[in-house]
Formats: sequence, C-alpha cells, structure tokens
Amino acid sequence: MKMHETFIKPMHPEGLRFVAILAAAALIGFVIWQPLGWVLTGLTIWCYYFFRDPVRTVPDEVGLLVSPADGIVSMIGPAAPPEELGLGTAPLTRISVFMSVFNVHVNRSPVAGKVVDMVYRPGKFLNASLDKASDDNERNGLVIEMSDGRRLGVVQIAGLVARRIVPFVSVGQVLRTGERFGLIRFGSRVDVYLPDGVLPQVAVGQTMIAGETVIADLSAPLDSRLGRAE
Repeated sequence: MKMHETFIKPMHPEGLRFVAILAAAALIGFVIWQPLGWVLTGLTIWCYYFFRDPVRTVPDEVGLLVSPADGIVSMIGPAAPPEELGLGTAPLTRISVFMSVFNVHVNRSPVAGKVVDMVYRPGKFLNASLDKASDDNERNGLVIEMSDGRRLGVVQIAGLVARRIVPFVSVGQVLRTGERFGLIRFGSRVDVYLPDGVLPQVAVGQTMIAGETVIADLSAPLDSRLGRAE
C-alpha cells in the first residue's frame, strides 16, 4: 500500500452531494468571512471522511460470519429479534456493533446468502448505544437465508445523530460475505441475530472492521470468546 492510500480512501457515491454542498458553502464562507470558510472546509473534509468506503479483505472460508459494521461491540447477549423479521419470539444471541460518527458507515453482509425479507420501521432517534434503541429507534432489518437453510437477522438502527438508513439491496438478492448492503447517516448501530446454537467469537469492547473481523463460526462448536480491557 502506498503512503497516500493510508489516508485517502474511496468515497461512497451516497456522500457526493453532501460534500459538494459543503464545499460550495465553504467557498461562499471565504467570501463572507474567512474564518467561516475554514470552518466549513473542515466540515467538508469530515463529511468526505464519514462517507469513505475502503476496500476490505473478506475471509473466504466457508462458515465464517464477519462483522457488518465498523465500530465497537457494545452488547452481546440473548434477545428476541424484532417481530417484523419473522425469526420467532425465542431469544437469539445478539451482537451489537456501535458506530460513532468517526467510523466507516458502509455496512456489509455478515454471511453469504439470499435476502428473503427486508422491513423498514420508523422510530425514535435515541442514543444507539442504549439497549432500548433496538426496540424504539428507526431501523431497517434484513433476513438472510444461507445455503443450509438457516436464517440470520441483521438490523440497521439509526442513532442520536443519524436520520436516514440507506439500503443498497432488495428482497431476492443474493449476497456474498462482506458485500455492501447499506449505510446509515450519521452515527448508529447494527445488530446481528445469530442462528440458534451459534456462539459469538468476539467480546464486548472489541473493535470491529466490517467485512473482515470474524464474529462467529457456523461450522465449529466453539465456546463463546471472552475478553478483557488492558
């Protein structure tokens, strides 16, 4: 990797109009008052940074589930999936990945499979790190059916700052592991509901890289992973 590629990442097209608007405002700001122009220039750079969409190296091994989002694992535990996903009322292991406004917000499929359902629900904009955000906040849920018939739920949850969930896929579409399926603007959370009997291979507080960090192994009867902060 070249040095400039460490800092300059591709930007998702979804961000083009936001960057263009802020860049135009910065030019006007310099005409009106130079300090205002510099502030708006800083916001333009941040907006580009927010919508960055870096290339990821996705594990190719069959049975591995990867993180759908960049960020920090904020919660792991049993929880009933949202009713609209049709995954039943029994608690499943839920892994919640919290994204701050500084994380990449392009979300990626945890597993290869077919999108058999996608349901959007309007809601509140509570802090996405709160447990009740799973029930109360705006959300968009996907159900992905794997080749063995098992189903996995992925839910994009809007946060305190986020005001829009943007899906890139539709029902019936077949996804590869790590393929982009949507993004959330601007600060949010993604929940993954693992199939029954599958244990998480990440720990609360662990840093996630979407499309790269393995969160579970469908083919191995492993114990849940533990972690500690140092």
